[in-house]
Amino acid sequence: MASTVTSRPGYGQLLRTRGAWTFLLPGFAARQPFAMLTISIVLLVQHTTGSYGAAGAAAAVTGVSMALFAPYSGRLADRYGQRAVLIPGVLVHTASGLTLTALALSHAPLWALFAAAVPTGASVPQIGPMVRARWGVKLKGSPLMTTAAAFESVTDELTFVLGPLLATALCTAVDPAAGLVTEAALTLIGGLLFAAQKSTQPLVTVDEHARVEHGSALRVPGVRVLIVTFLGIGSVFGGMQVSLAAFTESIGEPGLNGVLYGVFAAGNMLSGIVCGAVAWKAGPQQRLVVGYGALALTASGLWAAHSVLALAGLGLLVGMCIAPALITGYTLVESLVPVGARTEAFTWLTGAVALGQAAAVTVAGQLEDRFWNGAGFLVPMAGTLLALATLLALRPHLVARPRTRTVARGVGHRMPVTVD
Repeated sequence: MASTVTSRPGYGQLLRTRGAWTFLLPGFAARQPFAMLTISIVLLVQHTTGSYGAAGAAAAVTGVSMALFAPYSGRLADRYGQRAVLIPGVLVHTASGLTLTALALSHAPLWALFAAAVPTGASVPQIGPMVRARWGVKLKGSPLMTTAAAFESVTDELTFVLGPLLATALCTAVDPAAGLVTEAALTLIGGLLFAAQKSTQPLVTVDEHARVEHGSALRVPGVRVLIVTFLGIGSVFGGMQVSLAAFTESIGEPGLNGVLYGVFAAGNMLSGIVCGAVAWKAGPQQRLVVGYGALALTASGLWAAHSVLALAGLGLLVGMCIAPALITGYTLVESLVPVGARTEAFTWLTGAVALGQAAAVTVAGQLEDRFWNGAGFLVPMAGTLLALATLLALRPHLVARPRTRTVARGVGHRMPVTVD
């Protein structure tokens, strides 16, 4: 049952939701490695091959694999329960991540790195979508859902402040492989801890007839629009990761990479905090268009910044524009998608970010290798402008349509049960 709230929901009310802390704390630990994965691969492979193009390609294969397999992971979690998907997933991810590390250190050919990158990406635990699905059950019909979406965005961005800093520090000060090894270890420990929280995972039904009502989340037109929107956001993450690494390397200060990316993520986190604390009068569709327009505008200026201070300042502004778009997109899922398909919907959006990031890492790496320093920053500009055009053209699909219920004849009450 949703918690009782006042007309102005806030973080205090959200965090007093019964049972929330039982999945929030392990969920935070379990999603931390996700922010370390791409940058750890980039730094390790660039060290062993000397090429940002090769490093970006290896990271891109991981991202594409995650984007393709994540929605199926979400669909299986909706059907069989989160724990049933998480436990084998974290075991596979740990093993494949360590294999990728060993191959890179042994200077294996690029095709071998790609082969290891596929299961590494495919098995990335979808902790963020699973936490959001648990909030959806806890806060069904509550105005706190927008606050919960903001809180999750802040949590994601806090990991993207800490993750790149930790990965960069490990790769530059300890060993080039230390970032990826730590990511694998944290995934194993955090993922198993989160999977152990059985009492808060969404209930699933064992009755086959109960699945007639809801198909794939991808069948909802609004979800497809949001996927394109989130692809553009992913292009910002990927383009900045490679381009900032190349920029700091070119000025002889590779350690500043984590700092600059942390400033970018900090802007995202701070604006996310504000978004969750504001009682919005504008509708989510309008907020998404305005916020995304601001993102495209600020991302379009990255390529012209040629100093640490300029990149830090502009990166902060870009980060501040990302959170409103992410939060609003995730909030729209509640009105567009039936409950039984929301974990899948969230994983489509997360996968879209990963796919956009993967494509951006690949293209930005090639641009940095072949053209001038900073050419990779053209990728966030192109990605956000194309996504904005799509969003403006297909905006009507983001309005929820009345839902019809398909009732299977002869089926009585179906009791939802927790599936381990």
